[in-house]
Amino acid sequence: MPRLDPRHYEPARVPYQVRRYAGTPDTLAVGRPGKVGLLELAFERIGGRTELTGHYQKSPLQIMRPLYFDPARPDLAVTFLMSTGGGILQADRLRTDLHCGADTAVHLTTQAATKVYRMEHDYATQLVNLTAGPGAYVEYLPEPVIPFVDSRLYQRTVLTVDPAATVLAGETVLAGRLARGERNAYRVFASDLEVRRPGGELVALDTVRLEPSAGGGQGVTGPAVLAGHDVMSSLYVLSPLAPAARIADALHEALAGPGGPFTGLLYGVSVLPQDGGAWLRLLGSDTRVCAAALRAAWDAVRRLLIGVPAPDLRKT
Repeated sequence: MPRLDPRHYEPARVPYQVRRYAGTPDTLAVGRPGKVGLLELAFERIGGRTELTGHYQKSPLQIMRPLYFDPARPDLAVTFLMSTGGGILQADRLRTDLHCGADTAVHLTTQAATKVYRMEHDYATQLVNLTAGPGAYVEYLPEPVIPFVDSRLYQRTVLTVDPAATVLAGETVLAGRLARGERNAYRVFASDLEVRRPGGELVALDTVRLEPSAGGGQGVTGPAVLAGHDVMSSLYVLSPLAPAARIADALHEALAGPGGPFTGLLYGVSVLPQDGGAWLRLLGSDTRVCAAALRAAWDAVRRLLIGVPAPDLRKT
């Protein structure tokens, strides 16, 4: 299918909570130059390290070249996903395809938080398809999504993970531009994360629907949602390198302990189906504490699975 065919970059299904805002923008419409962002990356193991062997990008999506600065894993290709637009605008349609071949080692992250700007017409979508081959070790840990006032975003992430591969995937969403006093002023944030096997078998599905206006302007409250907090983070760990229960224990132990630095955070840990791994979700109101907690969980899982600590990425 041609890359610029709408069937390629438009989601097959957009949740009603987002789709009801469909419309024709009075600025650049869907499909105009700069409104469809595409990024395709392919990684393969060549010699002693992972190399980028396939690369296609269409503005506003782009990357820096892979870097190799993890002292404990010099074979690991650290790749920063970037946007020339500075954020997501109304009628944007973004798609990222990431293929990590057999025995590759890849860390994927964004250079900065993803800002979702105010929207007066239509909505925006962001699709991420990540495939990990046998023996691959992949970390997909983007910076938080910050939905501005009146924004509408649907993002769908599909992880296709070989049973012999390891994938760590994170997701964080803030209640808004907290420094400006914006809390739950966006229209809707909808997210679907799917874990599948190479044959298409669905292993796990995590669905998030945050719609502040549906609560009569009282914000996103209640069990299993933000419940008055400003940050929601999730970490999904798919791996055959340790039993699912042991991975879950490592996640829990990283945040547990009375009087510790993460006292006051709400979090839960559970194993994934088919003994495929475990996942963590946490709620908090201090962005720095929540970021530190997510890093502690990442570090604990790394030490368990591959025996090395998490590196310092030193983003600016």
